[in-house]
Amino acid sequence: MRVVEVTAYGGPEVLRMARRPEPEAGDEPGKVRVRLKAVGVNQADLRIRAGEYAGVVGDLKPPFVLGTDFAGTLLDPVPGMAEGTRVAGFVPWYEELTGHGTYAEVIRADPAWLAPIPDDVEFTVAASVPLASLTAQQGLDRLRLPEGSTLLVTGASGVVGRLAVQYAAAAGLRVVAVAHEGDERELNVLGAAHVVERGTPQEVVARVVEGDPDRVDAVFDGSFTGGALLPALKDDGVFVALVPGQEPAGERNIRVEPVRARPDAARLKETLEKVANRELITRVADVLPLESAAEAHRRAEAGRRPGRIVLLI
Repeated sequence: MRVVEVTAYGGPEVLRMARRPEPEAGDEPGKVRVRLKAVGVNQADLRIRAGEYAGVVGDLKPPFVLGTDFAGTLLDPVPGMAEGTRVAGFVPWYEELTGHGTYAEVIRADPAWLAPIPDDVEFTVAASVPLASLTAQQGLDRLRLPEGSTLLVTGASGVVGRLAVQYAAAAGLRVVAVAHEGDERELNVLGAAHVVERGTPQEVVARVVEGDPDRVDAVFDGSFTGGALLPALKDDGVFVALVPGQEPAGERNIRVEPVRARPDAARLKETLEKVANRELITRVADVLPLESAAEAHRRAEAGRRPGRIVLLI
């Protein structure tokens, strides 16, 4: 089967097409095969490829296959889902650390990762959802905020941030979103009460405090700004960090919660149904063939992309 391998740490040029044996039925107990149709390109993929997380992945060395999000069809039946069922999910790449990611034609998946895709949701759309939606939901779970609290969401123009805005607004939180210029109207529609333009962390803090002199109750750090935004938080506030191991140290009794999403098939099924019913909005920026994985990484690194870049298989 075709895969895209990271041949060495470096720029997008280190991504190369390769051939590997296709998994066979039953060759890994407890897992089933999924023939992939679409896979998402995540920011973590770029950082792993560049070697920024080399210390986190331990003994795993190139060549390996990147990728977490996927959508495809079951090759092996599981309870409640027959062979051929359209499914989506994400591989917990860091927990597995096998180097067998989703930039491939066929993967092995734990049935607990898999949720059925509604008939009217395309594979490309389904592949944009799993990791982002569960990161947003599980991050918000850690906040434990009462209704009416003010939440600052950084990276609100991105896939995770957009979903966090929607989930937080639905939970009754007052959302202040940090976003690209021009995204204000859309984010207001998605539930943000106030939108602050991106800038340096110091500029963002100044704009937030100007609009909320009492400061915010919590920060959902969707753009990995780290401790630079702690001054925007009240004493005893909560800070959700999406890069475990790189979270800031707390101060002023601020509670710092590192989050790395875990697969949750039931929750993902509910999310995909909301996408189908247009109760939740996601966005695909670009669709490129698997062979263009390097170009997908270049586009992701070039700057603003209004949604998830997806590789079509």
